[in-house]
Amino acid sequence: MRKLILAAGLLSTLSACGSTGLFDRERPDEFAVSRQAPLVIPPDFAMVPPAPGTPSSTSVDSSRAAMEAMFGGPAMRSATEAAALTAAGRSTAVPGIRSSAGDPGTEVVDKGAVTRDIIAAPEGDGQDARAATAQ
Repeated sequence: MRKLILAAGLLSTLSACGSTGLFDRERPDEFAVSRQAPLVIPPDFAMVPPAPGTPSSTSVDSSRAAMEAMFGGPAMRSATEAAALTAAGRSTAVPGIRSSAGDPGTEVVDKGAVTRDIIAAPEGDGQDARAATAQ
């Protein structure tokens, strides 16, 4: 009798876990999602118009404000970095040198004939490339 009651209790407990099949489960439909209305910022009634003579808020340089927001403004250099920059000649650097160094007409170093020929060679796919070794 105890076994019959135990078996009936076990069957009733397990019947709650049953389903019609392993792959027949009811899933939510991902295409039935509706879009919510966008959030609206209510007007701030506590704001007052600017007083005459005060600088306008549009006079702020937006690129500088963005850089300061991202990187926190100019960082202090360590003693080692400052010494390396001083040894490299930071005080004698020409401010616009990067603009003129990239100019094709600017010759900053005597490159030599072989290097100049390699740089001036036409671009190709490498099919006609030859290598020679001195013997």
